[in-house]
Amino acid sequence: MGQKIHPTGFRIGITEPWRSRWYAPKRTFGQLVVEDEKIRVFVKANYGFAAVSKIEIERTREEVKVILSSARPGLIIGRKGSEVDKLREQLEALTGRRITVNIIEIAKPELAAQLVAEGLAQQLEKRAAFRRAMKQAVDATMSAGAKGIKIRTAGRLGGAEMHRAEVTVRGSVPLTMLAAHIDYGFAQAYCTYGVIGVKVWIYLGPYAKKEEEAADGPDA
Repeated sequence: MGQKIHPTGFRIGITEPWRSRWYAPKRTFGQLVVEDEKIRVFVKANYGFAAVSKIEIERTREEVKVILSSARPGLIIGRKGSEVDKLREQLEALTGRRITVNIIEIAKPELAAQLVAEGLAQQLEKRAAFRRAMKQAVDATMSAGAKGIKIRTAGRLGGAEMHRAEVTVRGSVPLTMLAAHIDYGFAQAYCTYGVIGVKVWIYLGPYAKKEEEAADGPDA
């Protein structure tokens, strides 16, 4: 039996915040969960080019706040905010509610596991050599300051007849430690010979240390 769990789900409510933050009575709860998923699917489908790694949703009675973490915020904002206004209007049409869109810039996209996974999947779709692409992703992430990284690709790698998996690990990746900040990302490469799955785990260091650094501030 495999003993696997989603690293973010494992830590939610303990060291990681919820990705959807709202409360609803039982009769409307299911409807709002489906609405959250529609928002996420729409943003990823239409603004995936802006390197969106995380979509968080907060709700009040009247308003929905959508918080996007993006490595290219300028592409979402557009000239004089025209694109973000368009996105807000589209989401309002989709949900029938008042929407506010906030954008957070990702300073180091090499440390965002979802973006690393999507970048690797794009390279595989362009028929890049999978071992070289994995090594380049690992080198870039470790150079950016990660404590460790693990990448797993699975499928008909290199167009081989039989499905197999390839794993690359560098540094420390303590998946079972709740105090360890593990960022996880998953993407799929749609190749002519089949689908290849890409999973990425990045160890960013212990949560406690990050909180201390935030409390000390940049001048400390």
